[in-house]
Amino acid sequence: MEILKKVHARNVVTWAKDKPDVYVLSADLTGSSEADLFRDTYPERFLSMGIAEQNMLAFAGGMAREGLVPLVHTFAVFIYRRAYDQIAMSVAYPNLPVKMFGFLPGVLTPGGATHQAIEDIAVMRALPNMTILESGDATDIESVLDVAYAVNGPVYVRQLRGEVPRLFPANEPMRLGQCRKLSEGGDFVLLTSGICTEEGMRAVAALQDCNVAVSHYHISTLKPFDHPELMDEIARSRYGAITLENHSVIGGLGTIVAECMASYGVAKPLYRLGIQDTFVHGASRRYLMREYGLDAMALIGTVEKALDRKFGIREQDLMETYTPAMHSDAKPEAL
Repeated sequence: MEILKKVHARNVVTWAKDKPDVYVLSADLTGSSEADLFRDTYPERFLSMGIAEQNMLAFAGGMAREGLVPLVHTFAVFIYRRAYDQIAMSVAYPNLPVKMFGFLPGVLTPGGATHQAIEDIAVMRALPNMTILESGDATDIESVLDVAYAVNGPVYVRQLRGEVPRLFPANEPMRLGQCRKLSEGGDFVLLTSGICTEEGMRAVAALQDCNVAVSHYHISTLKPFDHPELMDEIARSRYGAITLENHSVIGGLGTIVAECMASYGVAKPLYRLGIQDTFVHGASRRYLMREYGLDAMALIGTVEKALDRKFGIREQDLMETYTPAMHSDAKPEAL
């Protein structure tokens, strides 16, 4: 597997070269949100707003009113929790092109409940005019800027940083409102997002060896979400749908799929894997994914329960995955 470092940091510099209307705003987490190369390359288009997220989002709204496109960079949790009113009234209500890049969503930080954005999709998708995207690999990161920039309104992106795998071909970019189909099968339909897609791929490969056929989709557009073709496939499946997400099961991908199934009258079981209505303590990403049921083994266990079968699959039987170091040259500090 190809592992790339600081993909967003390099990409935003190249991408913004011919876009003088693009500015980057940082809330005193410039290096931690991979905005440092932009700062050094285009200092006249970089604004350090300090530890003042509410001011930053209100300021970004003002910039957008003047025809600029501000890219807000900070940890995900500090965008929607700290500045929700400013986002609602200064950005979403006037439908302005402010693009918010939230780093360290879900269990990607060891910082505990104060730093873990586990309900951000639920909060942000409730806002009218808001588009929500989530990167799952290096290819998504390389193409999400184009997707967000093309949206005529505010966009919230759950973004990855540091060392990131390339799961999808580099010449197959993210597309707004389109899913990636990663495997074909008639038993279950699996929908995953973000870092959970790699876990889904690991589980699906092992399940196929046990004669369980899974249609696996990677979801990068969480709002808007309307996929009648997916609903048809779930309706035709033998055992229903499964969602796996780095977010609370309340209001995130599982809820989004449940709402869509209800709207289309799909009467099949839906198994929602994610953070189960609880806060998360601080630890490594790998530990937290295992502890809170966000990994491949949790997915396999769900299939076993649904089928009332035991496959005897062990973690060491799965495809290997790359676990980034908590401290590295791409991510010099844990937070």
